[in-house]
Amino acid sequence: MNKDQAQKRVKELKDLLREANKAYYNDAQPFMSDKEFDEKLKELEALENEFAIHDPNSPTKRVGGETSSTFDTVQHPVPLLSLDNTYNEEELNDFDKRVQKNLEHSNYEYLVELKFDGASLRLRYENGELVLGATRGDGQKGDDITRNVRTIRDIPLKLKGNYPEVVEVRGEAFMEREAFARLNQKREEEGFSTFANPRNSTAGSLKMQDPKAVSQRPIRFFAFDLLFDEEDISITQHKINELIKEYGLPANEFPKVCKSISEVHEVIKEWDELRHTLPYETDGVVIKINQTHLRDQLGSTSKFPRWAIAYKFEAEQATTFINDITLQVGRLGTITPVAELEPVLLAGTTVKRASLHNEDEIHRKDIRIGDTVVVEKAGEIIPQVVSVINPDRKNRAPQYEFPKTCPACDAKLIKYEGEVAWRCINPECPPQVRIKIEHFAARDALDIEGLGESVVDQLVSEKLISNYGDLYDLTIDHIIPLERMAEKSAQNLINGIASSKNQPFEKVLYALGIRFVGKTVAKDLAEAFKNLDNLRSADEEALLAVDSIGPRIAESVIDFFSNEVNNKIVDRLKEAGLQFEAKEKELASRVLEGKKIVMTGTLPTLSRNEAKELIEKHGGKTASSVSKNTDFVLAGESAGSKLTKAQDLGVEILDEDAFLNLIN
Repeated sequence: MNKDQAQKRVKELKDLLREANKAYYNDAQPFMSDKEFDEKLKELEALENEFAIHDPNSPTKRVGGETSSTFDTVQHPVPLLSLDNTYNEEELNDFDKRVQKNLEHSNYEYLVELKFDGASLRLRYENGELVLGATRGDGQKGDDITRNVRTIRDIPLKLKGNYPEVVEVRGEAFMEREAFARLNQKREEEGFSTFANPRNSTAGSLKMQDPKAVSQRPIRFFAFDLLFDEEDISITQHKINELIKEYGLPANEFPKVCKSISEVHEVIKEWDELRHTLPYETDGVVIKINQTHLRDQLGSTSKFPRWAIAYKFEAEQATTFINDITLQVGRLGTITPVAELEPVLLAGTTVKRASLHNEDEIHRKDIRIGDTVVVEKAGEIIPQVVSVINPDRKNRAPQYEFPKTCPACDAKLIKYEGEVAWRCINPECPPQVRIKIEHFAARDALDIEGLGESVVDQLVSEKLISNYGDLYDLTIDHIIPLERMAEKSAQNLINGIASSKNQPFEKVLYALGIRFVGKTVAKDLAEAFKNLDNLRSADEEALLAVDSIGPRIAESVIDFFSNEVNNKIVDRLKEAGLQFEAKEKELASRVLEGKKIVMTGTLPTLSRNEAKELIEKHGGKTASSVSKNTDFVLAGESAGSKLTKAQDLGVEILDEDAFLNLIN
């Protein structure tokens, strides 16, 4: 390769890696694996060195992503470097040789800890109070996402123990595998694109503009380092981990001190086997010099510390054959394509099926029936098709054509604006009917004991019910003949159905399964409109006047009650005696009537729920964010940005004593 060819290849690699960085860090939608990225980066670095191609803005000189224009930018007090990484033992041994050579002795230890596959965060505490949460960004500066960080329940707003005046923390935000799977399932049902893995789900969530929305995401946190602390040369990374726990911060429980690189190899082998047993994803281990004073001697490059390295596990993949592409129908009518695979062993389990998510994903990866494909487990829990092997081969099947009608009921499919999923909106579509009835009977909805999945399946299969309205026509004679149904269990089910008529209006609304109407929204709708007739006749303007209702929810409510079949079912429920009118709450007083109150911090004696109940009992209403329409803020210890905003806006601030005096 001559220099002209090298420069051309360097440009190709830089453009590709910059695009990949943006997709990874900013968009949370990666299009290449970590290993592929690392290989491309090493190729670029080798070419730059061999042909003396210098570019201070090359991806080889950068740490991570760009900062976002939607958040304030903060300068990090020290560079937050990323880690050099390796996938093989030889390179790890070479790292150890370099450490020994640079220190000129072997009197050091390593601390080996799990590498969390999440989003890196920096936290700053002053006098024990959390004052800043920021992304790593480009390593020099990051995004100020303090409002979002405060919603992560693992992160204390106030430190414990004997902490210094300033504590700077590095850690990793992440999602547990099952929580990630549930989040993706929910997004798929609602017609939105799914996240590629827990890491990108976490990164995307932290960059959301609405902290309330962030609080709904199942984000966890582990701290792994203190940037500032005692200048005692005897301090070790192991001691830092102990201090982290003393301060009340969550720390992973599995760090191990190793006396030699051979011990490090043993720990790696151990975790390569055990990692599948963890509830969260780890993509490797981090190896650090344990004695922190030796780190200064070793120093850093512009990008990596010389005293640490990451050893990454190989992603577990397998090759198999796509026998067919089938379609699943979800509760809300979402059509999900599924690859029916030739069974293959992957990460300890036999994989027969893999979600293809949506039509766009099939076309993006050009997946066809009959293809040989690479599959892996996203977050090591959800099988997914990574790529097609030999897509240029002859005699491939034609491109997959997404059907225009529902595979279950033959109704015409629709795609809502801004969504990627096709959807069946026929309320009597059989798969939807089953899932909707299960939702209707769930504990958080009408709580009908005994109406589980198997019973619902039998009732629908035997054509005893075709929607949840039919439940109220059932008799004990209908139920006794069902499998595993004795007279007592049949009677219990009939009693459970009868008891559901006493559930309040807000629970009935939630049970209807209106798209985007969760428990909180259902409660707000019940309080705002008081009864079914008012809600059914409400237009977009009236719906948007409710605090928690946005255009998407308003449209969904209107669409639901515009459907003739839905209205017939609701009318049957009304005739059956279900509660379609909100009961007037008995108020202790009306001293807070019409007032909006925001709570922040920890109150001396009242829990959040207790304070909320008192506010509502005296006619008031709680809100999640401070605005000019807020009547007052109820502030306790460790009150955060809401208090500051209230002060800026001139909103009245009450402590617990003043609040109790007001209502008493």
